[in-house]
Amino acid sequence: MLIYTMTVSADGFVEDRDGGIDWSAPSDELFEFHLDRVRGLGGHLIGRRLYETMLVWETDPSLRSSSAFTEFADAWTDLPKVVFSRSPVEVRGNARMATAPLDDEIRRMLASTDRDVEIGGADLAGQAFGLGLVDDIRVFRAPVVLGGGTSFFPPSDTMTRLALVETRTFEPDIVFEHYHVVHTAAAN
Repeated sequence: MLIYTMTVSADGFVEDRDGGIDWSAPSDELFEFHLDRVRGLGGHLIGRRLYETMLVWETDPSLRSSSAFTEFADAWTDLPKVVFSRSPVEVRGNARMATAPLDDEIRRMLASTDRDVEIGGADLAGQAFGLGLVDDIRVFRAPVVLGGGTSFFPPSDTMTRLALVETRTFEPDIVFEHYHVVHTAAAN
């Protein structure tokens, strides 16, 4: 299953106008949930900017300041990642640059594991969504209005139905929304 997971402002942005995400820092409870989520993944398809943001978990020893942070850093470092970028980027560890079109890389990653695979980076996930390849959407909605920035989804010409699977509230007032994408057969 391919899952798009991001923290989103109340008005639908994953980054503020300056690319900042400091408004989305998780509570301890939510961090533990993210740790369990990452432990359960078989891989991650990731855009360059998100890859560079998350790289600190692999390179910054100060982030190993607690057992939960160390466990997250280990889980993230061990997770196979495919990085998509329009410009050259150096990848490390268990990451590789995409060498095929997005749909082929998604199929390859899904075939390589019996676990769920996440896709991250709003632009990349939007492309996969447009191709009809995203199965689930998991949103962590923060109680903040950014007024602009990077949208959770790029504009689209089509409507896609979602089925609500679960909601849950985390301290401080983060609402988790889990949706299944309702895939419809193509018209003949």
